[in-house]
Order: sequence, then C-alpha cells, then structure tokens
Amino acid sequence: MNIKALIIMTCTIFSFACNKNNIPLQTVPQVDLNKYMGKWYEISTIPQRFQKGCVCTKAEYSLINNEYVKVVNTCRNETPDGEVKQIEGKAFVAKKGNGTKLKVQFFWPFKAKYWIIDLADDYSWAVVGHPNRKYLWILSRTTEMDNEIYQNIIKSLEEQNYDTSLLVRTNQNCNISE
Repeated sequence: MNIKALIIMTCTIFSFACNKNNIPLQTVPQVDLNKYMGKWYEISTIPQRFQKGCVCTKAEYSLINNEYVKVVNTCRNETPDGEVKQIEGKAFVAKKGNGTKLKVQFFWPFKAKYWIIDLADDYSWAVVGHPNRKYLWILSRTTEMDNEIYQNIIKSLEEQNYDTSLLVRTNQNCNISE
C-alpha cells in the first residue's frame, strides 16, 4: 500500500470515528402505542421539502393492529386560512423497539424511520426523529407548549447531537376544530 492511500484511509477512519453523528440515536425505552394514538400538533420541526408552506400542522394516528398504524397528516397552505393539505399513510411497528421505532409510508415502496426519542410520562408531548438527525418533530397534544418544557427538550436534543438551530416553530394560530 502506498503512503498516499494509507494517509487517505487513516483520515477517513479518523473523521468517521470523530463524527459526533455516528453516536447512535437513542429512543425512549418503551411506548404504549394505545396511549400514543390520537391527535398531535407540530410545535416545531426541521423544515423538509415535503412540508413546504405548511402551517397549522397536525398528525392523527389510529392503531389498526399491533403492527400497523394509520397516519393522517394535515396542514394549511401558507396561512391559517389557506387551503387544507392532507396526506394519508401508514406506519409499521418494528418487531424490536418496544413501540419506539416505526417506519412510515406515504408513497409505496418508500418507508421512512420514525423514532420516538423523547416522550412525556403522560403522553402530552413527544419528540420524533430519524437516526440521520436530518428529520425532527416536536409534537404536543395541544397547539401550544410550555416554554420551560420546550427548552428542556431542546437541551435534550443537543445532548443527542441534533443541530437545534435548524428547528423552526410551527404557526399553530388557527382553527383547531377542523
């Protein structure tokens, strides 16, 4: 092996070993899926192309059986009075993970990891992420979240090596009865 190849290999291994995102993302120990079902409001998110223009974002989960969850995501386009956008999908519960790891599918055959990485004891709020740390949602059963709780979640996310500067608060100033 020549010296140039050895240097490249060493640098590659070193950069991989030092990359803080290589630390595995931790989920909560267990989720009671029956308690998790119902309506959730998005408090903040790392913006994604598929949610462009969304305000008043909410998700509703219905447990079909122990392996399958119906997912309905709804938002308004651009403003609280904007056109309602809705998409329906399904989530599959991972065999291992105690209900903490799901794979969500909105378009066949694509499935995305949906990991519950933080959760209130009373299921009043949840944090959902992806092991690559490019996807993140802070959810609440209500349209608003206490700032102290939110700041504690942010601190926890930073400990999990999320770049919380990417988070954007979701406008939930809308008619929630819809």
